[in-house]
Amino acid sequence: MTHKSAFVAVVGRPNTGKSTLVNALVGEKVVITSHHPNTTRNAIRGIVTRPGFQLVVVDTPGVHKPKTLLGGALNTMASENMDSVDSIVLCIPAVEEIGAGDLFIAKEIAKHPAAKKICAVTMIDMANKTQLPQHLMAVSTLASQAGFQWDDIVPLSAKTDTQIQLLIDLLAKYAPESPPFYPADMTSDQELSTQIADLIREAAIADVFEEVPHSIAVVIDEITEREKRSEAERPFYDIHASIVVERDSQKAIIIGKKGERLKSVGIVARQEIEKKLRGKIFLGLHVKVMPNWQSDSKALTKLGFNPQ
Repeated sequence: MTHKSAFVAVVGRPNTGKSTLVNALVGEKVVITSHHPNTTRNAIRGIVTRPGFQLVVVDTPGVHKPKTLLGGALNTMASENMDSVDSIVLCIPAVEEIGAGDLFIAKEIAKHPAAKKICAVTMIDMANKTQLPQHLMAVSTLASQAGFQWDDIVPLSAKTDTQIQLLIDLLAKYAPESPPFYPADMTSDQELSTQIADLIREAAIADVFEEVPHSIAVVIDEITEREKRSEAERPFYDIHASIVVERDSQKAIIIGKKGERLKSVGIVARQEIEKKLRGKIFLGLHVKVMPNWQSDSKALTKLGFNPQ
């Protein structure tokens, strides 16, 4: 029996359900999610392995009008990850009208004629069912305006797992014959330190507003594993991380009154990290200020971004 493998780019505006969809496709949490736009800051590969095929699904940052060097770097990252993929999935929420941002991304998709093009109409569990057919027609018109036709349009809900298997089946159908790119037990190609940093950032941005979520970055300073006393003992890790913000006022928000908010961030992050590591951890967090790092090319490079 032949084996098929494919690279799939998941693209769209910020907050269109891209990361939630990638997690649903993989079947576990490989990407952090948030109601804040531009939560995804790296091109994250989730790996879907089934008998006979493997899909490497790339979750990209939301394409938007950039206001900082960081925003420009995220847009470039999203564009570059549409190059040389086998399929492109554009996420358009069923609960929002199609706008200029969607058309801009659709025109970018049109620049990749060899890739199969699928529109995932997301969040149908929240949509008015009587208006869904009209929305699907608008999605079809969007492709025509951008100069191509969809290979498939899939209404789905990642939250309720509705039609996720259908999307997997379509992506597998379009995949070329190829051996698998990754071992069958891998679900993400992200370095462990990057995954842990994202889980801490997810906890840190959960209930802050305005410009603060965008000003938060996380750097893992150290990860060490304690020596086991027996083979049966669960692993125990010591993790020290820095939460980076741009201003002293933001530092005060993250720490909170008498340090209570930073403590709660640590509790939430530790629970998620322990799930990821399948072990126990000590998590030491501290907050530091790196002024205007989103617009400082040296700071962006230090934090692992590639400013253009």
